[in-house]
Amino acid sequence: MLRRNLLHVRRYPSLTLNTLLTPLVLLLLFVYIFGDVMSAGIGAELSGGPGGGDRSAYVAYLVPGILLMTLGCSLVGTAVSVCDDMTEGIVARFRTMPIHRASVLVGHVVSSVLQAVVSVVVVGAVAVAVGFRSANATVVEWLAAFGLLVLVALALTWIAVGVGMASPNGEAAGNNAVPLIVLPFLSSAFVPLSAMPGWFRPVAEYQPFTPAIETLRGLLLGSGIGGEGWLAVAWCLALAALGYAWSLSLFTRDPR
Repeated sequence: MLRRNLLHVRRYPSLTLNTLLTPLVLLLLFVYIFGDVMSAGIGAELSGGPGGGDRSAYVAYLVPGILLMTLGCSLVGTAVSVCDDMTEGIVARFRTMPIHRASVLVGHVVSSVLQAVVSVVVVGAVAVAVGFRSANATVVEWLAAFGLLVLVALALTWIAVGVGMASPNGEAAGNNAVPLIVLPFLSSAFVPLSAMPGWFRPVAEYQPFTPAIETLRGLLLGSGIGGEGWLAVAWCLALAALGYAWSLSLFTRDPR
């Protein structure tokens, strides 16, 4: 199943390129167009004191959020791919074959996680090219950051699989997965929580992307993660368990 899904990726590279387009455009937009304005506007929050910031400080702040957003953008393709399999009859054929039933879903998940990791590496390389540096992070922190990205990708992919299976067609699956892309925009990806309006701050604070972004930011910049790390892991495990149970339940009782 994994080989089958990877062959689909090779045959339809435009889908992978489309998932990369949004985070890359946002990265370049916020660095070169809005970078000076954003760094000046939230300079005190970035530097911990009064006065404006500089673009390099904002780039360091921005990149962890963009990396998490890259994972979110890859979910639309996963949801559409799963929905297409469920509606085009191939799964009905798989059900008649002597294979483990869950392998159909696991193949999608592992393939999607691998694609998401490759996308993160590409976006990370572009981020380094535009000025992102992580001088204070140790090797252990880099490995922890990579592990967190894989864990987030795994959790969100299971949710995307459930979305795809619950959708009647590919177009609906793509639309239903949009909230997973929008949610990072409502987090601390672009501005600190302290710079947000008081009425909006709870929306950004009490959602899964913000603790994951803050943990990744602390690991990559070597600034410490506090309690955000445990909260991010808890969110990932909860979402992965929920997505797995939801997807397996839909797959088991699906009449198609």
